[in-house]
Order: sequence, then structure tokens, then C-alpha cells
Amino acid sequence: MLLRHTHTDIKERKALTVNPAKTCQPIGAMYAALGIHGCLPHSHGSQGCCAYHRSTLTRHYREPVMAATSSFTEGSSVFGGQANLIQAIDNIFTTYDPDIIAVHTTCLSETIGDDVQQISDKAGKDGKIPDGKFVIHASTPSYVGSHVTGFSNMTKAMVMQFARSSGTPNGKYNIIPGFVEPSDMTEIKRVVRAMGIDPILFPDTSNVLNGPQTGRYKMFPDGGVTREELESAGDSAGTIALGPLASADAARALDTSLKVPCQIQDLPIGLSATDRFIDSLRKAAGVSVPDSITRERGQLLDIITDMHQYFYGRKVALAGDPDHLIPLVEFLVSLDMIPVHIVTGTPGKNFEKRILEITRDLPCKVNVKVGGDMFLLHQWIKNEPVDLLIANTYGKYMARDDDIPFVRYGFPILDRVGHSYFPTVCYTGGIRLLEKILDAILERLDRDAPEEKFELVL
Repeated sequence: MLLRHTHTDIKERKALTVNPAKTCQPIGAMYAALGIHGCLPHSHGSQGCCAYHRSTLTRHYREPVMAATSSFTEGSSVFGGQANLIQAIDNIFTTYDPDIIAVHTTCLSETIGDDVQQISDKAGKDGKIPDGKFVIHASTPSYVGSHVTGFSNMTKAMVMQFARSSGTPNGKYNIIPGFVEPSDMTEIKRVVRAMGIDPILFPDTSNVLNGPQTGRYKMFPDGGVTREELESAGDSAGTIALGPLASADAARALDTSLKVPCQIQDLPIGLSATDRFIDSLRKAAGVSVPDSITRERGQLLDIITDMHQYFYGRKVALAGDPDHLIPLVEFLVSLDMIPVHIVTGTPGKNFEKRILEITRDLPCKVNVKVGGDMFLLHQWIKNEPVDLLIANTYGKYMARDDDIPFVRYGFPILDRVGHSYFPTVCYTGGIRLLEKILDAILERLDRDAPEEKFELVL
């Protein structure tokens, strides 16, 4: 009953968002910080903010997410949080002994105007930061951007505050994976190494938020990019940033400050985007594509060929992050599916233009909205029904109320497990993604089939 009274009369809303298709900056910054080995994220704001960010990540990854907070009181909310942050830095290094503290701000500390750089400098002068330990920081107000923006800001902070140039090339390539699952980061590293390239991937949450159950708790898991790797990023032969919104700022910062050439690409989701990624790696390494990668591409093509009749002409509604949606929509179009309703809550200049370019040859009008929300998406669906919905967990309410086959994809996914272990990027991930889409479509066909068409073989 939750959404059955959604009306079909669509009106422009400038001051009201209903069920936003995004979360806030500090969540993305916290996730990025967890991708540094031996790093403890720190939320410079109230204890409640930190608890929300931690709980969202914990529910999505089903792993205990550790983070500290400045625990603002009424006094620090009025007079500033310098004393709180300096005390927190001292307590964290004394009690938990991380290698790095990654401070991100919240609405409260940003509104007050705390200068985190000045505060961390004072903590260093006061002897609160031990030798060989580091404090980095990123500005991440929740009232601007989204979790993707926060991830971008923290990733940029990593290279700006660590990367150096020794003048001696290391022969490696920096890969910035974007806001993707730990399993996706593992898959990206595997593919890059298969192409004969030694990568520095940052951030890297593989083996941090999808590590094995050993029966013993480790506050700082074995995974994550090391400080030494981040420092040597300035000696790399180049940088490939996957996802313009999540990764481009860090890549351009390296290019500007240390002259490490960069290229910005879409996330390798689906066939065409992965082809472009593999081609860029091929040119970078100066090698031929290995048979193992060619075989994986052929397997993805085989599934597309075998099951094309079930994709053809299906209308799809999507909600999620721009970096995911652009290659995903491109993939669906290549399957002869029809993405008709697309919304993202993350602001970005070129999103609508890219989507309309990809879908320009479709036989119907495509609705696309930057800064949209789930309510608008539901209104569009009410006006023009679809055969499939792809969105994060919050899409389940629309799927249930309008009886739409549903594929969970993106962030957050709170009611299912496995996304942190099974990649959906590159060719192998494309096979997994097709399996999920096919299962949703074929389950619906079985459910609705009359007795005479309820077959064992489709």
C-alpha cells in the first residue's frame, strides 16, 4: 500500500525531494578511506552522523565498519570543533594505533567553518600525531553532491596529500576504480594484471569489506592500498580513471601536480565499455589481448546470442549513480532492450546529454533526470509501465506495488548479500549481470505462464 496512491500528474519540484536516489557525501568518503590499508575514517561532526554512515555501510557490506567521530556537543556546535578533533586524534593514535586517520567533514562542521587543515597542523605541532603516522582530510558537506561526490573528494585527497615524484619511473599504472564493490575492484585488478600491467589501484576495499571469516577480528584488515603505493603513484606511467564523477578529479590532480598523464573512461560495465577499457590497457602495455580475456568476451557474447529473444524490446526503468547508469544503459541498448525512465540523484553536467546520445535511436521518448528522485521515477512508471526495474534496495517498494520484475543494483543494497563477492564489471561481471537480468525476466515468464506454456526448456 505504500506507493499505490502515487499520482500520475507530474509537476516540477524545486524545494522538495521524495525518496532521493542518492545518499550523502560522508558515506562515500568513509568508503574510500576504508580502501587505504591501516586507515581509520574519522567523521568530524556529531556522533549521530557517524553512526548513520557506519550503519549504512555495515548493512550494505555485512561487515563491521569502524570509524571515529569528533562527537560534537552543543558547545562545539557553536564555537567550533577544534578541541574535539585534536583530542580525537590523540585518542585514536593512542588507543587504536592506525597508520592513517582520514578525516571527512559533515554538515555541522562545514556550516561552522572548521578549518580541518589548520586543526591537523596544530595537532602535529602539539605532538598528537606520532612519527610515521598521518592525518589526511577531505571537505564533504552532506548538503552538496552525494556519496559519489564524497568518494571523489576523499580519493583526490589521497593523492594530493600522499603522491610524490621521485623522478624514477616505477613502470606501473594508476587505476582509480570508482565507487564500485570490493569484488569489482578485485576483478579490475585481475584483468589489468592479465594484460601485463602492474597496477596501483586506489582506493581498494577488496579484502577489507569482503574478507574471509577467520574467527578472529582484525580492526585493520590486510587489504587496501598502502601508503607507499599512494606515494609512488606520482612515478607511474599514467592513470586510468573509471567513472568521470567518482574518479576524474583525483586523476586530473595527479596530472596537474605531478604530470602523470590521465585518461577518463566509463566504468567497464557491459560489452562496449569493457572493450574500451581493454583497448586502453592494450595500448598502455603495448601488448596483444591475451587469450584468457578474449575467451571471457566470447562467453559474454555467447549468452547475449543465446538469450537475445528474452531481452528484445523489454522496457526498463533505472535509478542509481551516473557512473553506473551510463555504461549500464549502453549495455541494455546493445541487448535491444529499451531504457525508458532513468533518474539519478547525483548532480552532474553531462549525464542527461550522454544518456540521450546513447538512446537516440530508440523507438520511443526517453525520460532522464539529473537530481531526480524515486517518486518521479514511480510517476513515470505509472504513466508508462515497464518490464524491468533496476535500482538499489529502495526500488523494491515500486517493484512490489506495480508488480515489476526487479534487479537490485547499485548502492545501497540492504536486503540481499553477495554483491560484495560477485563482480558486475568487465566481461565476467557482465555475465553475472546478464544472469541477474535473465533470472528476473524468466521468473516472471514462468510465474505468468498458462499450463500449456509452462515448459522445462525455454
